[in-house]
Amino acid sequence: MDIKVLKVGIVSCSGEALPEGTVSRVACRKVLGELRPGQTVTICLPLFIAGGKEEREFASKFPTITVDGCEKMCAAKSTEKLSGKPAKSLMIKEILKKHGISGLKQCRGLGHAEKIASDTVAEEVAKAVDEVLE
Repeated sequence: MDIKVLKVGIVSCSGEALPEGTVSRVACRKVLGELRPGQTVTICLPLFIAGGKEEREFASKFPTITVDGCEKMCAAKSTEKLSGKPAKSLMIKEILKKHGISGLKQCRGLGHAEKIASDTVAEEVAKAVDEVLE
């Protein structure tokens, strides 16, 4: 018997030292609030790592998509270690390269390049949600 998945957890990068961390968080909020509301929930990475029971329980029962800002891949590695392999693991730098976006500079707030990057990443995360829910 196939069970239809109705929700996907999104685990976003929480790093603040790189613009890609900010882009990750802004893009994921856009997916949660605008692009796929009702189909997605956020999983707070710091709480998840610190032992958040609800975050870990959700991630062990439902598919997750991780969105990492750098090669450390904290979201993907933590999710796999603590609750199971993510359904999809996205890397901001790869998404930006695919779309020819560069020149991110702001770690706090969004300049023009960061706004374009966040919108582009949000669309890619939304596509990943659709793929997981199919």
